[in-house]
Amino acid sequence: MITITEQLSERLNTALVKIGKENLPSNFKGTVSAAADTRFGDYQTNAAMILAKKFGISPRDLALEIIKEIDVSDISNDPEIAGPGFINFKIHESTILLRIREILSSDRVGVEKTLRPEKILIDFSSPNIAKPMHIGHIRSTIIGDCLQRVANFLGHDVISDNHIGDWGTPIGQVIYGWKHELNETAFNEDPIKELLRLYQLIKEQFESDPKVKNACLDETVKLQSGNNESIKLWNQFKEITLSEAQKIYDRLAIKFDLTLGESFYHDQLGPLVDELLSTGIAEISDDAVCIFSKNELEPKNDPLLVNRDSQWTPVPCMIRKKDGGFNYATTDIATIDYRINELGAERILYVVDDRQSLHFRQLFEVSRQRKINTNLEHVSFGKILGTDRKPFKTREGSVPDLSSVLDEAIQRAKSVVDEKSVNLNEEEKKEVSEKIGLGAVKYFELSQSRVSDYIFSWDKMLSLQGNTAPYMINAYVRTRSIFRKIDETADTDLENFEITDDSERAIGIKLCQYAEIIPEVMNDYRPNLLATYLYELAQSFHSFYEQCPVLSTEGKTRNTRLALCESTSRVLKHGLELLGIYPPDKM
Repeated sequence: MITITEQLSERLNTALVKIGKENLPSNFKGTVSAAADTRFGDYQTNAAMILAKKFGISPRDLALEIIKEIDVSDISNDPEIAGPGFINFKIHESTILLRIREILSSDRVGVEKTLRPEKILIDFSSPNIAKPMHIGHIRSTIIGDCLQRVANFLGHDVISDNHIGDWGTPIGQVIYGWKHELNETAFNEDPIKELLRLYQLIKEQFESDPKVKNACLDETVKLQSGNNESIKLWNQFKEITLSEAQKIYDRLAIKFDLTLGESFYHDQLGPLVDELLSTGIAEISDDAVCIFSKNELEPKNDPLLVNRDSQWTPVPCMIRKKDGGFNYATTDIATIDYRINELGAERILYVVDDRQSLHFRQLFEVSRQRKINTNLEHVSFGKILGTDRKPFKTREGSVPDLSSVLDEAIQRAKSVVDEKSVNLNEEEKKEVSEKIGLGAVKYFELSQSRVSDYIFSWDKMLSLQGNTAPYMINAYVRTRSIFRKIDETADTDLENFEITDDSERAIGIKLCQYAEIIPEVMNDYRPNLLATYLYELAQSFHSFYEQCPVLSTEGKTRNTRLALCESTSRVLKHGLELLGIYPPDKM
């Protein structure tokens, strides 16, 4: 069943074609969306305001022509004009009921699959070998997981790839540290922590001591040349790192289809550079191999050029260094080839922070020069800040590992549960605390604008009021508590109902919009659209619950309110699960 916005938009465009003649731009498509102010209607369009100049009349006059021509009598009341030329639609109760029945009868809660499914590869999380996952991995990991859940639900063929950093100089540094600075007792107690200590220690020496630097580079060469001892150590470090990361993924209910590190592509890099040289895409420059601008784009849009002193200067993409070594760009080009040629990806999403923007712009420009038509997109995001508006750190001044952050979220949630949930036993409190704590971390992330920095606040994250996971979970729990109170012998008929109250209507309209919101999440990759919708639904439900008695009513009124409660329950649960949050039935 197509959504209300799709139905109204279709009727709008039919009307515009009838009255448009030569004034209507050939590529114009009018849209109808949920009204921001529901005092004037449930849905609205500003098409008349956009097109009025083309038609040579005022927006209100054009709006009048549109409402004379548009036929929406089976969906809504007669359209009305508001303000300078908005057209508002008030939906029939029968239309709302049809949508509610669809939510109640379908395991897809009224959401249709996409008509244009794609094979989408999503690259996210991407921890580095010999380092624990830290708070900086929250955004990529949680945003990427949400996008794969939504894309899968919409019917896309999704491949999730955890592209781990497991090759290059950092590994050489850890191997050198292992051979010269290892604390075996510390390693036996906490392997990943000791590997991180070695990396940090040797990295400092690498930057200040030429002898250590050369020794680390030698270790890197030995690893990449297949030295048995180096490969054995590398495999040990990799196993430790992935084992620790998997514990976090299991806690967060995150799964990957592939975990292919940079090392997977190492053998392809030499032939790839040779190919790029032979085709003229790359050239040798100062003993390195680089890809330069082909001057086919506007300079301001060309990532291989930079404006310096009012002149456009080359900033090439280097794919082989002077010493013959390769870099991230080389690996990422080879990765694109594998994902397209071997995995058949039609769209590749890179969920990586915005500090890598230039890298990806250059990578995509190289792909354009290579005539690659696959849709490549950088799903960038901002930084997590502390209350001082600086990058978030612990009191000790170091970036906290992700496992500790999750532990603290659960512990803080436990304090709230202990205080508020006196009717739960200890086992139930533990389970609820974990769901609320982990859900709070996820929801706090996904409710933010992806492209913005945000301040990490435990108090806001775990608040029972406002746009938070606890508030959302509380709304869901309230819906379930209603049905626990129903006598099993009572007559409940969720088919025979009608809407007669304004509060019933308000939540009914909000439920209709779930099917409209889900596809929008994949347009510009904005999980916060879903989070905001769920928050508004929870608000509508709390208002409805306070104004409309449910169990004390009878007949159709009772049936109607139970149907709205059950629909809200299903949509809240489904939407939260798309965010990766699994709400308890009671708290």
